[in-house]
Amino acid sequence: MASSIGIMDSAYFVGRNEILSWINERLRLNLSRIEEAASGAVQCQLMDMTYPGVVPMHKVNFDAKTEYDMIQNYKVLQEVFNKLKIEKHIEVTRLVKGRPLDNLELLQWLKRYCDSVNGGIINECYNPVERRDRGGRDRNHRSSKTNMTNNTGSGNTVSSNRTSGAKQFRSSGAAGGVNSSAEIQALSKEITELKLANDVLEKERDFYFGKLRDIEILCQTPEVEDTPASIAIKKILYADDPDESALDEAQSFLDQTINAAKAEAEIED
Repeated sequence: MASSIGIMDSAYFVGRNEILSWINERLRLNLSRIEEAASGAVQCQLMDMTYPGVVPMHKVNFDAKTEYDMIQNYKVLQEVFNKLKIEKHIEVTRLVKGRPLDNLELLQWLKRYCDSVNGGIINECYNPVERRDRGGRDRNHRSSKTNMTNNTGSGNTVSSNRTSGAKQFRSSGAAGGVNSSAEIQALSKEITELKLANDVLEKERDFYFGKLRDIEILCQTPEVEDTPASIAIKKILYADDPDESALDEAQSFLDQTINAAKAEAEIED
């Protein structure tokens, strides 16, 4: 199912208002912007709603604000996909930036997928608020136990760590200072170049996606919707096999239509 949701699938033309209404209704939330779901917690609970108990909700952090915490949520989501054998790659580095388009695309895909399971029927026994609260309590409880263990075990080693750390710093600080400065500059330059290249690619993607959308809208107008050319174009737009080109099928359809029209014209003559 996951692999059949192509980029031109109708799922990707669901508006953000409909997506937000769907999320708020299903999870009893009050989101007003797509970016508010960038932490990955909402996506995790949508899968928990679809497959109750599959998502370890105690690992999902609805209060995630930093990219690190958000990444942990997406790791949980990817693990759930792997467990369910869902072939869907998550573009974590883009999603945690809070960019509306990237987050909208994932949520559109999730809505399409969740609606396809059990016909989109909601499990009436599922309580989203209770699941969030219970997951938060379990996470806090586990965190408290971990902190108590770490504090107890580390008390005797504080002084020795401070002494050895000071010695290491004095011996390596002078030698590493020059090298680290040059490495930081080189890495900063590389990061800047990668960001520029990424921005160019994203603008190019959005440009061509807009063109495809314009073509689809044109083909859906009543005056030309049923013409052979529009039908052939839609065969290409809605093809869901990424490994095969739909051009041959569309061309074959056009040839058959044209030949049939010629044959009909000759009979009339």
